[in-house]
Amino acid sequence: MNPFTRKLLAEFLGTAALLATVVGSGIMGVRLAAGNDAVALLANAAATAAALYALIAVLGPISGAHFNPMVTAAMRLQRRIGTHEALAYVAVQLVAAIAGVLLAHAMFELPLWQPGTQARSGAAQWLSEAVASAGLVLTILLGLRHRPTAVPALVAAYVFAGYWFTASTCFANPAVTLARALTQSFAGIRPQDVAGFVAAQCVGLGAGLVLARALLPAQSAAETPAPAEARLDDEAAPRSQ
Repeated sequence: MNPFTRKLLAEFLGTAALLATVVGSGIMGVRLAAGNDAVALLANAAATAAALYALIAVLGPISGAHFNPMVTAAMRLQRRIGTHEALAYVAVQLVAAIAGVLLAHAMFELPLWQPGTQARSGAAQWLSEAVASAGLVLTILLGLRHRPTAVPALVAAYVFAGYWFTASTCFANPAVTLARALTQSFAGIRPQDVAGFVAAQCVGLGAGLVLARALLPAQSAAETPAPAEARLDDEAAPRSQ
């Protein structure tokens, strides 16, 4: 398997596993929480954060572990990846996200195809998604510059917190948003609410990039460190031969 195909496979597996975790833990949380939404949300947030940490840690050295079209767009705008690679990543992420939702349904013996019914709309929801997305982009970009080896933990911690401090429960991912419109579980969203969420996420992406540029000093090409995943690849290369 060539390196680019490995990257796409890693993005597919990671995105699918992330969605299976988000939806599956929501289903399990509701079943066990006996009507206590706070307990269900805590279980959902903890499982998602734990999965993110594991997935980024093990798949980051292969693909960068984006699992999110917004992160891929940020990496493209930062010139860390090329246009062809970015478009391929996004296509794989969208397909994998849907596959992850279907997998979660299958594991819990639920109808595979069930368009969402949970209303998530309005100014507060959109503002929450813009804030969540800006914070996620900023966390990743600052982390890559200052603490590259800590990025898995930083992202996991931010998403865990985002479940609780945003009214939208921190989707912050267009692929996740689209896929969650295909479930009527705790994690679902109505299909008609997806466009508003994605628009807010795009605003958040722009804000995160602007803030990162303001906070990070400019570096010359010679001074710019390689992305964390590239350095991890270089470190692992001798051991893999």
